[in-house]
Amino acid sequence: MGLTTQVEIFPLQSIKGGMAEFYTPQSSHETMLVSIPAQTIDDLFVHRTQTDQLLVVRGSFILVVLQNRKYQYIPLSESQPQVVKIPPGVPHGAINLSGAPCVLVNAVLRHSEPIEQDYRPMRRPIPYDIEIAHHLQEISRSSVA
Repeated sequence: MGLTTQVEIFPLQSIKGGMAEFYTPQSSHETMLVSIPAQTIDDLFVHRTQTDQLLVVRGSFILVVLQNRKYQYIPLSESQPQVVKIPPGVPHGAINLSGAPCVLVNAVLRHSEPIEQDYRPMRRPIPYDIEIAHHLQEISRSSVA
């Protein structure tokens, strides 16, 4: 069974226990807490040795994925718990146009030892469409209120 080359989005299942809500954990080899500062337009990265599994726990941001020389803009927000899986070889970046930082968990699946190129930004072959990102982040933010 080979690795997938497409980004996958999964809504999280939860169980209510009293006043607490328990969400399905993601299995991983390593878990990172990531903060995307407010007013950030990040470079693209492409990992060759890992799958990222992203879950926003505070705030919102736009995940940008480059496939077939086109960007896909994926709004992610604390108000809609879901995991986005980014397999190796898929260029991706982050845009946070809000006035607050976004905090997310990355449950990393390692396929081999990390390599330095996995963490070096790559040049964007085409500019981001900031208007689309701004529109999607506004919609995402209004669903929180």
